[in-house]
Amino acid sequence: MKLKKLKKKIQQLEKRLREGPEKLARLKRKLQQAESAKALKAGRKSAARATASIGKKPPTQTTEAVKPGKVKKTKRKLNLSPERRAQLAAAMKARWAAKRAAETNTTNSTDQNSPLPPRQAPENSADGV
Repeated sequence: MKLKKLKKKIQQLEKRLREGPEKLARLKRKLQQAESAKALKAGRKSAARATASIGKKPPTQTTEAVKPGKVKKTKRKLNLSPERRAQLAAAMKARWAAKRAAETNTTNSTDQNSPLPPRQAPENSADGV
């Protein structure tokens, strides 16, 4: 191997060894900054949630009264498009109508099968009779 080539290889190796620890330190700093930024963001988020929940209504129970296993989940607001919202509303109205129809059918069928005639609610008359 020629002398010039050997010197060049040695220089490249020395350069790599010099840059290795610098690069490692730089990556470690970057990781630490990212972790601290994430922690800061999480802190801001939890503080925002706390202030939002305080503004809504104060909790009726203290933290000591709540059992650790009985944490109530908050209801999530669905992100529905107006079309989907209308579709769901129509489906629910249809279900309610079917339920009402089923109730009236069951009450009518029991009245028809009973031996006694259906009773009417007594009317309160003004003359007191």
